[in-house]
Amino acid sequence: MAETLLFNALRAAIDEEMRRDPTVFVLGEDVGHYGGSYKVTKDLYKKYGDLRVLDTPIAENSFTGMAVGAAMTGLRPIIEGMNMGFLLLAFNQIANNAGMLRYTSGGNYKIPMVIRGPGGVGRQLGAEHSQRLEAYFQGVPGLKLVACSTPYNAKGLLKAAIRDDNPVLFFEHVLLYNLKEDLPDEEYVLPLDKAEMVRRGKDVTILTYSRMRHHCLAALKTLTQQGYDPEIIDLISLKPLDFDTIGESIAKTHKVIIVEECMRSGGIGAELTASINDRFFDELDAPVLRLASQDIPTPYNGMLENLTIVQPQQIVEAVQKMVALRV
Repeated sequence: MAETLLFNALRAAIDEEMRRDPTVFVLGEDVGHYGGSYKVTKDLYKKYGDLRVLDTPIAENSFTGMAVGAAMTGLRPIIEGMNMGFLLLAFNQIANNAGMLRYTSGGNYKIPMVIRGPGGVGRQLGAEHSQRLEAYFQGVPGLKLVACSTPYNAKGLLKAAIRDDNPVLFFEHVLLYNLKEDLPDEEYVLPLDKAEMVRRGKDVTILTYSRMRHHCLAALKTLTQQGYDPEIIDLISLKPLDFDTIGESIAKTHKVIIVEECMRSGGIGAELTASINDRFFDELDAPVLRLASQDIPTPYNGMLENLTIVQPQQIVEAVQKMVALRV
């Protein structure tokens, strides 16, 4: 076991997969000699050369389209978005090309590519650098969506995403890159379509992902001191959602709180709520409760920024409210 920062866990995953498979390559802005905005690709160009760690111009639509073409011919590109918000410039290439070509070609082409990079609300990064794009892409057929939350799952999930024959959007939170965790020395790969049971409990099911996992764990300290026993599930896979794990938990607790950093209107929580009502309505003892970001561009001011996203105290109050409901 070795203590590893999350950004180094991602780097190790890319390094191992590039060493294992010569068709894997990285492209994006400043991924080569600079080592990436958050140093995820630091020094990889020294090991694999400038053609496998390819610095591109500031042209997201162009290099994303190039990556789709490379995937069609049998390569496995890993796109790093300097900031996930910038990938809106390549929405057409991701949605109409990467997401659809395997279907529209009748299966003649596979699109084994990963699109990864930092996103989420950082610390005073301003509205355009604080984007959460999960819901933007959730409705696109053919894409898989994964949100890592710890160094351990970041490494195992990224390795699985690189090996997958479908396009995977891999969401990393900008404030989790320096998170530390002991990682096994031996190789491991995690499934892309499974949620993680973070904590078992009986009072209420808390569904969350990415940075909000850690806000839920911060709230847990207060909740357990007060005698509450919540079950916490990290969704990890945002598309497809792991309804087996979700359903088993709801059948036990009969109450659900969704905690996300995505916007409330049309966010991941909105789809999750609708799906829970479709699948598990008879198991619910109360309406699903959603905690999400406010529907405004993220302010630059630090105090206002904190007010737009869910804080641990709000999670504590939500659990108290939900458990107090008697059927």
